[in-house]
Amino acid sequence: MQQENREGDFVIAHMGYEYDTLMSMLQTSVSKHLMDEHYTLIWANDFYYRMIQYPREEYESLFHNRPDLYYPYHGYRDEWEKIVAAVTQMLAGGRSGYSLTTRMPVKSGGHIWVRFVATFTNEYINDCRVSYTSITNIDDLVRVQQDQDITYNSLPGFAARFRFKRNHEIDVWDSNDQFNGFFGSPEDCGAFQALLKRELKANERAVVEHRRKIERGDPVRMLLKLHGKDGQTAWLQTQGECVDWMGGDPVYLFIFIDITDLTDLKEMQRELEEQAQQLREALALAESATRAKSDFLSHMSHDIRTPMNAIIGMTEIASNHLGDTKKVSDCLDKITLSSKHLLGLINDILDMSKIESGKMVLSDDVVSLAEVMENTVAIIQPSIKERRQKFSIRLRGIHHEYVSSDALRLRQILINILSNASKFTPAGGSVTMEVEERELLSSGFADYRFTISDTGVGMKPEFLSRIFDAFIRAQDSRTDKTEGSGLGMAITKKMVDLLGGTIAVESRVGQGSAFTVCLPFRIVDAPGDEAPGPSDLCGLRILISDDDGMVREYTVEALRELGVEGEWADSGKKAVEMARAAKEAGRPYDAVILDWQMPGQDGITTARQIRGEFGPGLPILIFSSYDWTDIMDEAAAAGVDGFLSKPVFPSTLYRGLRRYVLRQLPEALEQPQSWDFSGRRFLLVEDNDINREVAAMLLADLGAEVECAGDGREGTGRFRASPAGYYDLILMDIQMPVMDGYAAARLIRAMPRGDAASIPIVAMTADAFVEDIAAAWEAGMNGHLAKPLDITVMKREISKLLTSE
Repeated sequence: MQQENREGDFVIAHMGYEYDTLMSMLQTSVSKHLMDEHYTLIWANDFYYRMIQYPREEYESLFHNRPDLYYPYHGYRDEWEKIVAAVTQMLAGGRSGYSLTTRMPVKSGGHIWVRFVATFTNEYINDCRVSYTSITNIDDLVRVQQDQDITYNSLPGFAARFRFKRNHEIDVWDSNDQFNGFFGSPEDCGAFQALLKRELKANERAVVEHRRKIERGDPVRMLLKLHGKDGQTAWLQTQGECVDWMGGDPVYLFIFIDITDLTDLKEMQRELEEQAQQLREALALAESATRAKSDFLSHMSHDIRTPMNAIIGMTEIASNHLGDTKKVSDCLDKITLSSKHLLGLINDILDMSKIESGKMVLSDDVVSLAEVMENTVAIIQPSIKERRQKFSIRLRGIHHEYVSSDALRLRQILINILSNASKFTPAGGSVTMEVEERELLSSGFADYRFTISDTGVGMKPEFLSRIFDAFIRAQDSRTDKTEGSGLGMAITKKMVDLLGGTIAVESRVGQGSAFTVCLPFRIVDAPGDEAPGPSDLCGLRILISDDDGMVREYTVEALRELGVEGEWADSGKKAVEMARAAKEAGRPYDAVILDWQMPGQDGITTARQIRGEFGPGLPILIFSSYDWTDIMDEAAAAGVDGFLSKPVFPSTLYRGLRRYVLRQLPEALEQPQSWDFSGRRFLLVEDNDINREVAAMLLADLGAEVECAGDGREGTGRFRASPAGYYDLILMDIQMPVMDGYAAARLIRAMPRGDAASIPIVAMTADAFVEDIAAAWEAGMNGHLAKPLDITVMKREISKLLTSE
């Protein structure tokens, strides 16, 4: 055993001798270091000590094998910091080593130029990682390069050496006579530095573009327009090479060649070319705008005459068939449809005019997103139904239902896009709207995204780039029969801009389009009676059945936030099975919510089956984004207790569960509103004979007694002469001779009688912008009806005012 140990020691010693001999022959320093704060040297070959000119024992005695003492001792702290920075950067980047060209101090004074190549190992000593470093003397090469650099003073043009510091300051080390003659001598420090800073600021863009190259020590080339010490201007072609490093900062030799005469000529030529291009673009835009407006007027002439022709023609046909009730009814339906289309065209033109003139004013009211979406869906449903399209609406991440915005403009944005989606989607296609609360922004705002997609005809790329321009419509065989003003998307874009949002569109021909509107809304608290109270519903178990996975997921999550346990089924058949299993397990559901239109087995069929199996005790609700008026009788017969409108917001669920499950709100299936104003007396103030007759007859058909006045003065006189409480409501036109509606309303409110302050006054006007509505409120009016009168809106508004008395 001892013999083996001696042989092993001999082998190891022999290997060490061979290794040291090899390292010395290579004329390369090889050393081993700990990766501690001192970069402690734990071993080095003889060439290392010959290179620094210190015997091993003296180096160890003076510096204790610590490079962090050795470098500062010789006045080279900046070089040591350069090495530390390289090591730190490599470790932070997860790399296994680094290479570095630097200056290494020597015992005799000064330094030599060396090349470090370090490799980090997986060896550890006293918990410190070990690295191996080879150091090659490249002093001769660097000295030759520096000698070559010094000749810059004999070069043509300006020349100077700059040090680019990490704090973005620049030091000028030396410069040739041409440089000093133009910029002044760096020795005149104050004036020179001021000039340098000014010129760097003037050329900031060019300097910043090359900053990264300079930090890496890469060659740079740029054109600068500089001013000299005496105010003279020169265009200088500038080229720089990194010739040294100082404390981690690159040192550059820059040569500046004066090309002022050539550059001024090129600059003049460039400016002339730019002006010519701008003139060509302006001419092209003017010609395009002229063509667009000419095309617009041509289309408008056609589109306005088309419904007008239908109105006149159908009126003539109805007059000729007064005894044919069915024929007259059909004519009236077509007259109504054409009238609404004509009104839409006119509204688009007026809206665009208002926007372009800068007179559109936005309101800032508390807006219920649930109400906006419900109104939007109600308005778009007829066209969806007429075209037999599939319509779905989804919510995602909605945590705040109440925001501050302009409800009218928001609704108009959504309706414009949805109308286009339906208009350009063939029968049987689908239209989808998704509403997502994406993130909370600063200052109490949240970002909402509305995405409306369809499976329609799509748009060509050349039209897609101009879709938001005014007076532009796509023209091809797929859309030529689709009427419109060509202003809808331009208006939509303007309104989105006014609300501080963005709008984008993606489309493929034959595959459909998708519009994305992002709007920042300020979040507001829900009214007290609208705020859900989860404790009211805790403990309820609700079954949701819908074939749309996103709707199921959102609804179950909304129920959970209300304290309700929600489970889902993806079909009507599955819902029946789950309801049966829950009952058999002794944990029956408290209610079942079914989608109306599901594949295989729809909501009505499923409700009928559940009701037959579970009796009258289990509340059954139907939710849908479609108009359920046509199925209400069938649903009631199948045992459905109530309806919920999609999209189902948390507040919608809260009210629905309180009404139909907890029975805390008025029950029964909602029936269409019946309008009966019998026993009510209205004062109608209108100067136009036909408008007065139309409004009076419509109100009389609803049972109201109507008295009329031809202007504001006559209207106020009739009210003054009547006993208190004689009139139940006043309908007031705004633009009238003698006395307008605003003045008449103010005069009535100021009368010293009991009902003057409380009688409802409703404005009737063709001015339907936000500022017009605001003016009506300021005059003391309670409501606003836009002309031409929408009969349904008029009945709803009057009923609301009479009910609130």
